[in-house]
Amino acid sequence: MSPATMDRLLAEVRVVARGGQRRRAGMSSAVRRSVPVRTFGDWNDPPPGYVEVDFVAHSGTSSSGSFVQTMVLTDIATGWTECVPVRTRDSGNVIVAIKQARSFFPFPLLGVDFDNDSAFMNEFVVSWCRSEELEVTRSRAYRKNDQAHVEQKNGAIVRRLVGYGRFVGAEATAALGKLYAVVRLYGNLFQPSFKLQEKTRIGARVIKRYHPPVPPAARVLAHPGVAEADKQRLQAMMETADPVLLFAGIRAAQEELGRRVDRRGLNAKIEEPAVIDLQRFAANLKTAWKSGETRPTHRRPYRRTKPYPKRPSMYEPFEAQIKGWLEEEPALSAASVLQRLTKIDPSRFKEKNLRMVQRLVKVWRMEMAGLIILDGGWMKSWPLSPSAATDGERTHVGPIAFGNIPR
Repeated sequence: MSPATMDRLLAEVRVVARGGQRRRAGMSSAVRRSVPVRTFGDWNDPPPGYVEVDFVAHSGTSSSGSFVQTMVLTDIATGWTECVPVRTRDSGNVIVAIKQARSFFPFPLLGVDFDNDSAFMNEFVVSWCRSEELEVTRSRAYRKNDQAHVEQKNGAIVRRLVGYGRFVGAEATAALGKLYAVVRLYGNLFQPSFKLQEKTRIGARVIKRYHPPVPPAARVLAHPGVAEADKQRLQAMMETADPVLLFAGIRAAQEELGRRVDRRGLNAKIEEPAVIDLQRFAANLKTAWKSGETRPTHRRPYRRTKPYPKRPSMYEPFEAQIKGWLEEEPALSAASVLQRLTKIDPSRFKEKNLRMVQRLVKVWRMEMAGLIILDGGWMKSWPLSPSAATDGERTHVGPIAFGNIPR
């Protein structure tokens, strides 16, 4: 019987043992129960305005402390994606980020689909969304595929452009906001993306068919559920946008974020924003594909902040003496070496130092073996003829065949 089966069968017994009182559920559990669950297969081709929402953490290698996060909102019908940086994870900032993203979409929002994060599943956020006439749903716990649309954008947009560095503070939030202000236009207006048309399962095999790849803006203009006034505003935005200038702005914002990743503590310096030279950037595009693209926010080189001096070892004063013991007695063990050192200085050398002595003896023996091989000492000391071996001579006579080399 597995532990889970035991817990399930003993549930009623535990209630009786506690005096008939069940464990009190938290307030967040009540909020989660009030929000209906929507899976990947429950969308059924909704109109534009229903978005999936998720957080992407910019914590670097440690999740401790406070750090900037990116809220990603992806529309199900068109694939239109908005990214908003959030300085701290609290319900007030979540509501402000949703308001800001709501003003960026070219059509009104109708519903939001959250995961089970406590930043979303709380009374303040859920009540505000319902007061704004937004339908609130959530995914199942530990089922990432229920939010497949926004999870794909987390990697294709945020991680690909920003990377995995740690960003903290208001300045980093502002720098991310500058990057996303350019990315939203470049990605939604000019970057084509695939959209699933149908999925058929034949036994264990799944066959997927996709619509022809088009930018999200093209899907918005072609969708009959979008108002004509919204389409006209989007069309005017597309006519004034320049993809080359937007791409240059993305690289300039990434340069600033890359410098911010390298700066640590007191080394931070306020720098003026970089000026975009469009002609130079366009000229570099001709040869950029040859050497490959290296983003400033990825694979930052490690730089040591200050040199750390090497601590002296307690075996250094006895190194020459130990090497002399090993030359006189090549079969001397590390335990015997430690016994001799203990007799010399009992207060410093103990039994717990045996492992360290074994490592040092091993290294010194390898060094001695290398010197013998390089200097040809084994040739001078190896008897090559029976007469030389019996007479005790150690001189080398004649050439040496590889078959006679001792192993």
